[in-house]
Amino acid sequence: MVTIVDTISTTPVRPRHPEKVNRPDAVSPPKPDWIRVRAPNTRGYADTRKIVKENGLVTVCEEAGCPNIGECWDKKHATFMIMGDTCTRACAFCNVKTGMPGALEAHEPEYVAEATAKLGLAHVVITSVDRDDLADGGAAHFAETIRAIRARCPTTTIEILTPDFLRKDGALERVVAAKPDVFNHNLETVPSRYLTVRPGARYFHSIRLLQRVKEMDPTIFTKSGIMVGLGEERHEVLQVMDDLRSAEVDFLTIGQYLQPTRKHHAVMRYVTPDEFAGYERVAYTKGFLMVSASPLTRSSHHAGEDFAKLQAARTARGR
Repeated sequence: MVTIVDTISTTPVRPRHPEKVNRPDAVSPPKPDWIRVRAPNTRGYADTRKIVKENGLVTVCEEAGCPNIGECWDKKHATFMIMGDTCTRACAFCNVKTGMPGALEAHEPEYVAEATAKLGLAHVVITSVDRDDLADGGAAHFAETIRAIRARCPTTTIEILTPDFLRKDGALERVVAAKPDVFNHNLETVPSRYLTVRPGARYFHSIRLLQRVKEMDPTIFTKSGIMVGLGEERHEVLQVMDDLRSAEVDFLTIGQYLQPTRKHHAVMRYVTPDEFAGYERVAYTKGFLMVSASPLTRSSHHAGEDFAKLQAARTARGR
């Protein structure tokens, strides 16, 4: 690990994760061969990066250090992260910057819509930082972004990955009324790991959030995901599947947790590809329309292709 000391600037650089600075290093085991990816260096990647920067946008692909960024950006697939690059939560697994965010950019919905058009996206994924500082948690901004994309790119399908809107009355209703095609909210881990991994969230609140989406608009696909390798037991993962199916969630993603820095939660173990295949088989038997489970699975990885499969699966079941 290299430490860079700024001896020139008179203004100290604020650490990306100030709440983690004084934590002892958490050491993860070496990565196995199946989790390694190539560094991005293609023309498609460069073109996507240029469009993102020209429109002043933030992507979760960059902020969260996604291992699939090279593959996705080469295909001009990017997940836009709205409402800034600073999160009010401080989850132990996440590499997004933490602190007090700035004011919302009023024109951001139009910028996202313009970038969607320039990239020629048939399916776009919009996520955000947590904005506990806002009265509605950013729900109105989500809704405005959905409407802007509909106006600029009427044939593009829209998937959103939202915060939990904890203690934000009326927020979920506002987002659902904007009618995204897919509503995703990740549980991230099993209930027993929440206090350590996701201390600002509440497991059953997140389950109920997903259930309420279906109650308000059954036509919207619902989706959720977890990471494994954080110390969970197999039976706990299976219970999460049951909880999500009780909320009528359509799509489940399961991926390997990767440690962003040594100040973040350690990887307790690397789950093998065979174990992921086993989780996928079990999840399908529990009734999910779509399941993606692999070491490099992430919420928005192959989202466009998966949306087409979701539609086909719903049609096949006559729902």
